[in-house]
Amino acid sequence: MRGYLAHLRVERGLSPNTLAAYERDLSRYLAFLATRGIIDPAGVGEGDVAAFLEALRTGADGGRALAPASASRTVTAVRGWHRFLHDEGTTAFDPSAAVRPPQVGRRLPKALTIEEVSRLLESVGHEDTPEALRDRALLEVLYATGARISEAVSLIVDDLDPQAGCLRLFGKGRKERIVPVGQHAWRALEAYLVRGRPALASKGQGAAEIFLNTRGRPLSRQSAWTVLQRSAARAGLGDPSEQRRVSPHTLRHSFATHLLAGGADVRVVQEMLGHASVTTTQIYTRVTVDHLREVYATSHPRARG
Repeated sequence: MRGYLAHLRVERGLSPNTLAAYERDLSRYLAFLATRGIIDPAGVGEGDVAAFLEALRTGADGGRALAPASASRTVTAVRGWHRFLHDEGTTAFDPSAAVRPPQVGRRLPKALTIEEVSRLLESVGHEDTPEALRDRALLEVLYATGARISEAVSLIVDDLDPQAGCLRLFGKGRKERIVPVGQHAWRALEAYLVRGRPALASKGQGAAEIFLNTRGRPLSRQSAWTVLQRSAARAGLGDPSEQRRVSPHTLRHSFATHLLAGGADVRVVQEMLGHASVTTTQIYTRVTVDHLREVYATSHPRARG
């Protein structure tokens, strides 16, 4: 469970309060499994997950009966944990895949505006130090490709194809995909690879990864998260609580939202994000519909009475 919570903190940028809620949810789930004689997650079956959902609704496990919204969050935590274990190779299958949380209405992902993204990317500044060159390249790549933070820090030089203007990402389950990269990101990458990375690499043991820390070792997800947080603070993107929402996943949301708002086909965006199903990507279309309504309401002469 600790590994999953660390993944949520770094990869998804969840707030301490949300992480605490997930920890409570998973602790209740583990206690429920223990009453059924299950200690190893590899021994969990679909029936166990479904029984836990029913216990959440009724309080049959001795805990408080939950409203649909709270039960949905708890089941989401459970499903995320099982998916994480399966993706990491800890379990042979995901027993929660077919168990759906109660329907309570979907929350739209939070995305930065184009102006906010520009402020964030400019906040790194134009210093020529190895760290500044690295940070600028990292943020540009995250926004240019919609990469997960784990995918970005795992990039090696051989994953870059300057001739095609693309790079190769390895997503969940080591699924490979090719993603185009814009000129701004390429220029930032080239500047870092020529003037920044060699200085960092000279302090290490020949790491193959593109993004390195000051000791010449591969940049960790936590360190990449810190780079983003520091840039968000410099960009003045609100108070500390708002800075927490500017996570690597926020840039991924912004990447998808801005592409769709610009007219990209949802299936093309699905491919670039590495989503297995187009239904996962389609939530972003709701964001652009909201934008269309806003434009219509403020622009059409007969939109308002």
